[in-house]
Amino acid sequence: MPASQHDQKPDKPLKPVLPGGRPNHFALIFFVLMAGLFIAYFLRNETPVVQEVAYSDFLEYLDRNEVTKVKIYDNNVIDGERRSQGEIVRFKTLIPYADPSLIPTLRSRNIMVSGAVAGLSLWRIVVEIVPWILVIGFVWFMMRNMQGTGSRAFQFGKSRAKRYHDEGKKVTFADVAGQVDAKYELQEVVSFLKNPQKFTKMGARIPKGVLLVGLPGTGKTLMAKAVAGEAGVNFFHMSGSDFVEMFVGVGASRVRDLFDQGRRSAPCIVFIDELDAVGRTRGAGYGGGHDEREQTLNQLLVEMDGFDSKDGVIILAATNRPDVLDPALLRPGRFDRQVVVAMPDIKEREAILKIHSAKIPLAQDIDLARVARASPGMSGAEIANLINEAALFAARKDKAAVEMGDLEEARDKVLMGVARKTLVISDKERRMTAIHEAGHALLHYFLKNADPLHKVTIVPHGRALGMAMSLPEEDSYSRTRGWIEDRVVICYGGWAAEKLFYNETTTGTKQDLEQATEMARRMVCEWGMAEELGPVTYGQEDEPIFLGKEIARHKDYSEETARNIDEAVKNILKAALATAQEILASHKAGLEKMADALLARETLVDEEVRTLLDLPPKEPEKKG
Repeated sequence: MPASQHDQKPDKPLKPVLPGGRPNHFALIFFVLMAGLFIAYFLRNETPVVQEVAYSDFLEYLDRNEVTKVKIYDNNVIDGERRSQGEIVRFKTLIPYADPSLIPTLRSRNIMVSGAVAGLSLWRIVVEIVPWILVIGFVWFMMRNMQGTGSRAFQFGKSRAKRYHDEGKKVTFADVAGQVDAKYELQEVVSFLKNPQKFTKMGARIPKGVLLVGLPGTGKTLMAKAVAGEAGVNFFHMSGSDFVEMFVGVGASRVRDLFDQGRRSAPCIVFIDELDAVGRTRGAGYGGGHDEREQTLNQLLVEMDGFDSKDGVIILAATNRPDVLDPALLRPGRFDRQVVVAMPDIKEREAILKIHSAKIPLAQDIDLARVARASPGMSGAEIANLINEAALFAARKDKAAVEMGDLEEARDKVLMGVARKTLVISDKERRMTAIHEAGHALLHYFLKNADPLHKVTIVPHGRALGMAMSLPEEDSYSRTRGWIEDRVVICYGGWAAEKLFYNETTTGTKQDLEQATEMARRMVCEWGMAEELGPVTYGQEDEPIFLGKEIARHKDYSEETARNIDEAVKNILKAALATAQEILASHKAGLEKMADALLARETLVDEEVRTLLDLPPKEPEKKG
């Protein structure tokens, strides 16, 4: 099955070949056997009890004629037997001094005497050596397994790159929907890996590194796999976070090992995912400039300088934060080409929907082009999630196929959160919500630059009690001042409707006011759309690279200019509110009619609203 723009697993997934074989269980078996042998020795009780006595007691035994037999070891240990109350008892004693009368005494009493040299018994050897063997074996076993299955002891510096080989269908450019420009840029890499002589005989130098830049879910990893699949070469995958450990020097060692693996497996592609984890600008950390991450980055820079593109090793990397990368990584000779993996446009979204819905039964009325138009700004991963959620909704309702309503519900869940249909809301609050959402919806029909309304609902989703959703006619990558001003007016629709009917407002307008104020301030400070101040930008975003997010806006203007900015923002907001109040007041009857319909049906689509307001039907969409 073809893949899409996000990383989708093929029918037969790629399996990583780990650097090592299967775990050796010999150490564990040996340890268990030796432990059992050691325990068995201590549990056995076959050796007769030997009584240790003092030498003076031994002499008393001789005087009482109780001793029957002795064996003298090394002239200083006596191992003998004596009679005691009719039983034979073994005893042992140590000769503390040279006693020349001992042997004559024994002979005079007709005691059997023998001698021997004391040796080490087998069991004594076992008792003294086995504990050490057990300790050494246990340590050896732990060292072999402390780094994971099949790895060697203390091999922290070895690269954790996973080498993929295809057991089923390869991922190629045909499996990636859209991304024509990115494919064109990467096709040169494929051509070089297939036929390097084509470039070398012309004196051309292929880029050593290619950086894939794009938002999360756009398919950067999938694109790298497609390059490897098209070229038919080895593919090494490693995340940027895999380089850095708590031990100093481990990351640099892993970088060296990764490039050594690449050279040995050339031609190949080495893919480093989330490069910003290790490639952030040096000196940005709060712990000093000579930390482990920066040593790893330095080694990466050195290795990329040290190998030639003739080696047949191409470095691909992916990141969604190219702005935080060290400039030395991006200079010619390292990652000297950046390929943008963009968010899909409307045609690409439709292609992705077809790919992911290929194995899902769809109803006859499904219009994927409409779903694609209703999902602007969604990545390939989000579209795949939308299709999956729609299939789950249909399965819960025991349907035979996914219907258009399931896709609508799935999109609302992805964008707004789960529908909270069981939420208990009072009749008064429910009507206020209907008035609020009707205020937003009605403005779409009386503003020149507003996007067409798609639907309005008072079914709670996530933290919102309702929503009015517009549907743009086509994808847009820049907005006019008229469109932004109309969006600010629509944001005030809920506030103005509540004020019109109840002469007071609710806390439900919080998010609307935040959006309106943010757009108005950006119109003044960033887009130069304020007549009073002219086409000038004010304020510079301070974004520490180490933190990776905006935490402040640098004030590079005077207090008087700040007052003028505030005044310009206030004027934009006042004008938008006045427009919203004027339109809603002149169509109060239609607003109330729409609110009543929402209370009765909960959700209204564009055609139903047009019928309620006696508006002409929407012009049919142009195909192709």
